[in-house]
Amino acid sequence: MSSGCDVVVADGRVLRVHDSGPPGAPGRADGVTLVWHHGSPQTGALLEPVLAAAAPRGLRVVSYGRPGYGGSTPRPGRDVASAAEDVAAVADALGLDRLVVVGASGGGPHALACAALLPDRVVGAVCLAGLAPFRDERWWFDGMADDAALRAAARGRDARLRHAEHDAFDPSCFVDADWEALAGPWADLGADAQRAGAEGPGGLVDDDVAFTRDWGVDLADVRPPVLCVHGDRDRVVPPAHGRRLVDALPRGELWTRPADGHVSVLAALPAALDRLLEVAGP
Repeated sequence: MSSGCDVVVADGRVLRVHDSGPPGAPGRADGVTLVWHHGSPQTGALLEPVLAAAAPRGLRVVSYGRPGYGGSTPRPGRDVASAAEDVAAVADALGLDRLVVVGASGGGPHALACAALLPDRVVGAVCLAGLAPFRDERWWFDGMADDAALRAAARGRDARLRHAEHDAFDPSCFVDADWEALAGPWADLGADAQRAGAEGPGGLVDDDVAFTRDWGVDLADVRPPVLCVHGDRDRVVPPAHGRRLVDALPRGELWTRPADGHVSVLAALPAALDRLLEVAGP
């Protein structure tokens, strides 16, 4: 059972927060809470496979809608680093001290920003099919089945908004294993993405623009251990992104999954949590 609440941050914005237990519920014996950073687009609602992975490990799960998603106040012009400010506000409101941050796809960069900027709280991070920083177009777009939205974002928010007027999902972005995951254990993710899309493009536009500008954070500052998991068949965020992330992270570890694409790679979440909790220590 999950509960939702609104957290008001210092600038008056509202974040819609979802919690797998009532406020104040304990996490593991050592007090670690899993903070889930959702993909693009998603509402921030808790997903059943995430809860199923966390429960046997004694992890409380907290998620929130990034600005512009799922009832959270939009914040045009936000950068990736701003996620740390929002997570700190959520952690303060819920009394969370020690965090494992986990990001999927568009949530990956935001999880890494928290790992860099909240060193007193974050004990480790998992990045599943996450994007690397945008510094060199010569490789960053290579292998993307549909890069038009991100190329528009690289030209600025106005260009990305114009693209959103006629943007449509390209089914070729997903491989067969992705469609099987969406028809099975990760059906919640597909349904939530549709709900987020129905709310309008604002959150996704702001995500894309943030990915294609300076993130406002240096991955060399990420001190906790980070596990990056990437599918070799990913046509949304190609596997080169995972390799670039690990090269930039002081304590990065890369898992590659040869049969997986962008969604099916999420099946690695339970094993990834085990590995992260092992290396993060008490």
